[in-house]
Amino acid sequence: MKTILGKKVGMTQIFSENGEAIPVTVIEAGPAVVTQIKTIENDGYNAVQIGYGDVKEQRLNKPTKGHFTKWQAPLKKHLTEIRLEDGETYEANQVITVADFEAGVKLDVTGVSKGKGTQGNIKRHGHHRGPMTHGSKHKRLAGALAGGTYPSRVFKGNDGPGRMGRDTVTVQNVVLVKVIEDRNLMLVKGAVPGGKGGLLRIQYAVKGQDK
Repeated sequence: MKTILGKKVGMTQIFSENGEAIPVTVIEAGPAVVTQIKTIENDGYNAVQIGYGDVKEQRLNKPTKGHFTKWQAPLKKHLTEIRLEDGETYEANQVITVADFEAGVKLDVTGVSKGKGTQGNIKRHGHHRGPMTHGSKHKRLAGALAGGTYPSRVFKGNDGPGRMGRDTVTVQNVVLVKVIEDRNLMLVKGAVPGGKGGLLRIQYAVKGQDK
C-alpha cells in the first residue's frame, strides 16, 4: 500500500482545462525514508516503518536513537507503519517521494481535526434550539435527558456538551488532482482534516479506485 507522510500547507483553487474551478488542499509530502523492515520471521507480519521530518539528535531519547542507528537510518521526527501487500517490497533507507503517486488516483488522508475546546450540544451535535420567546428557559440547553421516576438516571452515550474536535479523522477516496515533484507538493480535491502545518498520512484508497 503506497503511503507517505506530509503536512497540510493550506487550501486554494486551480482551474481545469475547461475552465472549471477545483478547490484543492495543498500538502507538502515527503520525502519519507524507510527506517525499519518487519518480516513474518522476526515480527510475525510483513510491514515497513517510514519516517518523515528531520529532527535534532538531542530531541530524541536513547532507545529511539538506538533504533535509527541499528537500521543506519537518518533521524526522523514522525514515524508510521505500512502493512505490505502481496508482492510489495521495500529496502532499508529507500526514499518515498510524491513522484511515486500518480495524478487521478484516489487517496485516503488521515489527520487530527482542529480542536474546538468545550462546546455546547448545539454546536457539537447539531441539536435544535428551543423557543427564543420572552420567558423561555430552554433556548440552547440540552433539554430533558431522562425521566425523573424511571429510569431516574441518564443513560451513557447521550449527546451533550463536552470536548469537541482533536480527533483522528480519515477522509476517503479524495482525488489526487496534481503532483508537483520539484516542490514535493500534492494537490488533492476538497478538504482534509486538521489545520495548517498538521501532520497527515496519505495512502492509496483501500476502496473506490475503480469508481
